[in-house]
Amino acid sequence: MSQYIVVIGGGVVGLTTAWALAERGHKVTLLEREAALASGASRANGGQLSYRYVSPLADEGVPLKALRWLLDADGPLRFKPELRWHQWAWMLQFLRACRGPVNRRTTARLLELGALSQAAFAELHRSARLDADDIALRAPGKLVVYRKPDEFARVAARVRAHGDAAERALSHEECVALEPALADGDAQLAGGIFTEGEAVADCHRLCLQLAERLARHGQFQGVVRAQAQGFVLSQGRAVALQTDAGELPADAFVLAAGLHSRGLGKSAGLNLPIYPLKGYSLTAPIGDRHRPPEVSVTDFERKVLYARIGEQLRVAAMVDLVGNDARIDPQRIASLQRAVRAMFPQAADYEAASTWAGLRPATPSGAPILGACPVRNLWLNVGHGALGFTFSFGSARILAELISGRPSPIALDGLRLPA
Repeated sequence: MSQYIVVIGGGVVGLTTAWALAERGHKVTLLEREAALASGASRANGGQLSYRYVSPLADEGVPLKALRWLLDADGPLRFKPELRWHQWAWMLQFLRACRGPVNRRTTARLLELGALSQAAFAELHRSARLDADDIALRAPGKLVVYRKPDEFARVAARVRAHGDAAERALSHEECVALEPALADGDAQLAGGIFTEGEAVADCHRLCLQLAERLARHGQFQGVVRAQAQGFVLSQGRAVALQTDAGELPADAFVLAAGLHSRGLGKSAGLNLPIYPLKGYSLTAPIGDRHRPPEVSVTDFERKVLYARIGEQLRVAAMVDLVGNDARIDPQRIASLQRAVRAMFPQAADYEAASTWAGLRPATPSGAPILGACPVRNLWLNVGHGALGFTFSFGSARILAELISGRPSPIALDGLRLPA
């Protein structure tokens, strides 16, 4: 049965959800607090669509690695203690998730979500008639490079044992043959894992283009520019959303507001385990004299990713647990500059690079929270962390199916709101 649904959040997760619901015959309104859509974590993220490289940060070796990272000025992690229980509670849950069996279960579920997202993106591409050139969509594959021989040997053995034809373990020489731009830098690689079919695109451009398509969709009711303040509940049901422009009633609501989802969830009695993981990016123009990497590259030890997006090189990294602080730290930008100049010295004009910092809403386990919650008519699509771009398409399909009264296309164990 068709419903009138308000989707809260105008980033890639909210926009893809709005499209999926409209395609299934629901009337949809999108609510966005900022003046422009996709101005948060969707603005200048890494741009990689990593459907198979989905292992969450929480793993059994991470706590010890984190201590080394914190002592390294160019390390991928920074931590600033806060006098807030939420930060420490999130950290405790994260440490509990840093166990091999937990990581393997979460990774298995995220692989299913990644495969669903790949199929859902292909469907969206067709149904919305996306302009691939405008969003700089390519599928060059993804190369994860390793510097430590023991780390690479462990991963390579697992890849070879798994027997997935889409994944290959490569030597240093094979990595350079696949991506010649690696020969320009100083990286001494133990090897790399190449995955075919992984894609890159401009997330911000995709959001803007999808918003244009939505505006012409017969089921779309428009964008409301207002700040959500909380839900109006009646007998355990969400019946309206209170905003600074007044109440907005609807048959159902989808919470997809990134970090702001936690505060809105509180108004409905929900405790959403979401904390901001601050990340940074550089976007440097590519000229005729440059030699950028064509393959999407991730430096495993340094946690830096490199993606050519059209005529620009996107360099993204960092996991800073510093609270709700989106200010750009010049030291972190300088660290990114050092990393890319060492890895790909001839890839782009780094002097002309633009900078960005964004807050990625993450759960302790690394898995998003999807589906129903104890409040009827309120649906969750939150906590995607660093993989929001990748998982947005599959998450949107799951929400659209559930709200339409159909089963989820994948099992939701580990993807629901914890009890």
